[in-house]
Amino acid sequence: MMTFKGLCFSALELAIIVSGCLKSEEEEDRPQLFAGGFSRPVCIANAGDSRLFVADQHGIINILDSAGNIYPEPFLDITDRVVYGGERGLLGIAFHPGYLSNGYLYVNYIGAGDSTHVSRFSVSPGNRNKADSLSEMKLLTIWQPFNNHNGGDLCFGPDGFLYTALGDGGSEGDPDNRSQNPRDFHGKMLRIDVDHGDPYTIPATNPFYGNSNIFNEIWALGLRNPWRFSFDRLTGDLWIADVGQDKWEEIDFHSSSGTGGENYGWSCFEGDQPYKTGDCKSTAEFTFPVYTYQHGPECSVTGGYVYRGLTSSPYYGYYFFADFCTDQIWTLHYESGKWIRKDFASLPGNSFSTFGEDYRGGIYVAGLASGNIYRLIQ
Repeated sequence: MMTFKGLCFSALELAIIVSGCLKSEEEEDRPQLFAGGFSRPVCIANAGDSRLFVADQHGIINILDSAGNIYPEPFLDITDRVVYGGERGLLGIAFHPGYLSNGYLYVNYIGAGDSTHVSRFSVSPGNRNKADSLSEMKLLTIWQPFNNHNGGDLCFGPDGFLYTALGDGGSEGDPDNRSQNPRDFHGKMLRIDVDHGDPYTIPATNPFYGNSNIFNEIWALGLRNPWRFSFDRLTGDLWIADVGQDKWEEIDFHSSSGTGGENYGWSCFEGDQPYKTGDCKSTAEFTFPVYTYQHGPECSVTGGYVYRGLTSSPYYGYYFFADFCTDQIWTLHYESGKWIRKDFASLPGNSFSTFGEDYRGGIYVAGLASGNIYRLIQ
């Protein structure tokens, strides 16, 4: 018989307890089904506490508790104003860094006129599990010429500014060259200050601030269809997964020490390969991806997060991402002067549409087809 903090255990009981602890440690780095029953989950976010918020493409945001249980009532329902179908719908959610005190939530959705709407909503007074659907304040409305390549992700950077990414406007091959057009929001990453102005101001530190030849909200350009970007919660580095055209998927990287203004090359380049270079600038003016992979069974990248949970994990500091077509999940890390990709897991039948991060740094992934949420690593 052994005693631990006043509790007595037989040798058999102690062996079972130790075995259970070892098993949980081994399974920390294995995907586990966390929740199911969603329709078309496209975004997972946290608000600085133990809850996870899951956006359904139709226009509903639900809440998950720390055990994976779905709250009985949705947090926000804006199906009455969301245009859904194909790549359209509710596409992104982000909570203000001061959400626990100001109650502000930001969303990116396709709405009236097939336009991108970036809007702010407020939590209902007296009910932290319900947002006020009538509290919408629109920040940006951007017409979409086609019904695909909308981008739609948004999140707050370590600087407190709101970043949102838009695709090139759709069709194929960026027919109107919008991504390289400095006076067009399509194919761009935007950065705005939502804490000042009506409805926002443009940060004076934006790379093109004061330049009348380019929209000053632009942080970066040359994107095709950025499908999920994120900031490393430790370093502040920005990671962008940009969906390719016919041959190449890419991961773009922006160091936190940079000042913005990168041109990631589309449609002059697909990945780091020439695509439509006739009227393009010198290659020295483009920032090429840190990693690309060629189409085969794989065909569409889904961006994720750098893991910053347990420092003892062998995956600490690794970037997680997936392929929508094959449901293969990989990690990417820098070692000995090069970027190294490693297989993490393969879970067929999901069509992985988005990753999410909980307030402690655990990473989750959602299957658009399955409606499942998996916890990849705690």
